[in-house]
Amino acid sequence: MAIRGVVQVNFGGREIALKLVYYGPALSGKTTNLKALHQLTSEASRGRLMTLETRDDRTLFFDMLPLTLRAEAARATGGMTLRIKVFTVPGQVLHASTRRLVLQGADGVAFIADSQLSETEHNAASFLDLRQNLKDLGLTLKQLPVVIQFNKRDLDRVRSDEEISALATRGREAVFKASAVQGKGVLETFFGLLHVTWLKLDGEHSLAKMLGIESKALLPLAAKQLGLSTDVRTLLSSCVGGALDRQGAA
Repeated sequence: MAIRGVVQVNFGGREIALKLVYYGPALSGKTTNLKALHQLTSEASRGRLMTLETRDDRTLFFDMLPLTLRAEAARATGGMTLRIKVFTVPGQVLHASTRRLVLQGADGVAFIADSQLSETEHNAASFLDLRQNLKDLGLTLKQLPVVIQFNKRDLDRVRSDEEISALATRGREAVFKASAVQGKGVLETFFGLLHVTWLKLDGEHSLAKMLGIESKALLPLAAKQLGLSTDVRTLLSSCVGGALDRQGAA
């Protein structure tokens, strides 16, 4: 069953499922983020990374990467498991209906922008497309937890750090910088998105109680279960602007 039509809770199967969607223009690095996330996490926690690609290596439909977490307390008390399903959408303009379909039921969105100066208009058009698709689904950007990643920081002719910081201070979404092809900024973006999504959903539906954990324990638990040694606070501290603790208010 679903709580209020968003986060999926299966009481019979003792499972809570969160849906996170990576959105953005074509070739901005959405699939690269998921591939890097898959490589950076432990084999025991992750499922199979499914991809559907065209000949020019663009994702035609979606990628889905399920990550599974379970608290030790939940094992002992018969508590629930948290499954995180991470999708990407196709960035090409002609796949608008597929983007809307994949976006449906999303609990949080990471918008993957291309840092190259030449891609500024494509980023803007894709963000407007996200806003319109959410409107068609009866939502607004203010209602959905969103983070922004400026990817491809390893390339030449990209927006400067100063420009990105200035953009971040003008928006409400948390902003991260990344070079997904090098694995940099991938975990930071993922945990930033998980953080803002968890804040909203746990506040509305008391998910921590269902999982048998303290609310603030979710991110450290996720890091441990995913086989990471990095302190989650260090990952979140790479946010260059926006609000990590004030998102998704209806």
